[in-house]
Amino acid sequence: MKPLNYLYEAIYVAGAGERGRGVFAGSAIKKNTIIEISPVIVMSKKDRVLLDQTLLHDYIFEWGENRDQCCMALGYVPIYNHSTRSNCEYEMNFRKQTILVRTIRAVAAGDELFINYHGDWNSEKPVWFESK
Repeated sequence: MKPLNYLYEAIYVAGAGERGRGVFAGSAIKKNTIIEISPVIVMSKKDRVLLDQTLLHDYIFEWGENRDQCCMALGYVPIYNHSTRSNCEYEMNFRKQTILVRTIRAVAAGDELFINYHGDWNSEKPVWFESK
């Protein structure tokens, strides 16, 4: 099986001001380019209760068809910052236990890469930390 070609080497983590750290484009990236495929560690609803009491609460994703589990993505996925005007989207593959990140528009070198934490790249629904 031929490995999937993606741009993991063209992205990097750096300081993102008030947002802490973020993921940035090391070079220009075309629209609809897969930039990362991250394996995940799937955890139960019971584990989620414990994780919600830790800093990891801010980095886990709801998981499963019924969203009754959670996962911790490996790679850079937990570091992407949120924007309602994201330039990337993510797709969860429950069977393969991966999260794929792809650009939804062209990105210039040095630009920060954003995902929408609601899973829908153009959702304008507020996220939990915006209502505090």
